[in-house]
Amino acid sequence: MGVNSADAPQWFLSSFVRSARGAGATASDDEVRAVGQALLDRWDQPGRHFHNLRHLADVLGRVDELSQETHDPDLVRLAAWYHGAIFDAKGRATYANKGGEDETASAALADAELTRLGVPGPAVRRVAHLVNALVRHAPDATDFDCAVLCDADLAMLAAEPQRYKEYLKDVRDEYAHIPKPDYVRARIAILTKLLDRSSLFSSPLGAAWEEPARQNLDAELQRLRKEQLKLAEASAPSTGQGA
Repeated sequence: MGVNSADAPQWFLSSFVRSARGAGATASDDEVRAVGQALLDRWDQPGRHFHNLRHLADVLGRVDELSQETHDPDLVRLAAWYHGAIFDAKGRATYANKGGEDETASAALADAELTRLGVPGPAVRRVAHLVNALVRHAPDATDFDCAVLCDADLAMLAAEPQRYKEYLKDVRDEYAHIPKPDYVRARIAILTKLLDRSSLFSSPLGAAWEEPARQNLDAELQRLRKEQLKLAEASAPSTGQGA
């Protein structure tokens, strides 16, 4: 279940203000808080069953866990705030093709809003770059900030079994409009692509999530392959002969 933006913990806005100030924002506190509140409202839009305030809190928490590996943690935190700001699960993008997340549009939003808050140009461009890097989740190994953000975003894959089960339900609910056979096929393709990677996580501390994440992904993939077979059998035309 998500966290309603109207009742969001006070730390959400305080965290945004601290990160904006750390990045060099010169706007008034009221202006910074207004931008932060607008972001919370975006994350709390109807239809966001997974990409919601709970996910934002999870990613920010993971960034904090890995912050000692970053060069500029405030910029990474701002990128976390913006990485899923623009989202439409029912838009033209299909689930198999990066789903409803629009990193390019989210990066452009970050550029416009952070510039308006007085954040220096180089910092603004860096945040936008980090958001765009999530399109492929394949960071440059030498870019520690990018590695931390990507790892924080994928950390849910390493969740304990019950939380992973909740995650799967939330994602399916988010794409409920996709017919089950199509969703299963797309999910299998995504899991296969992830498991084929030499590593899921790029930061040294994030590497600890590698084994539990692969266990979760492999177990899910096996279940989905069985489900796909059952769906295929159920849709196959009958070959029985009449009397």
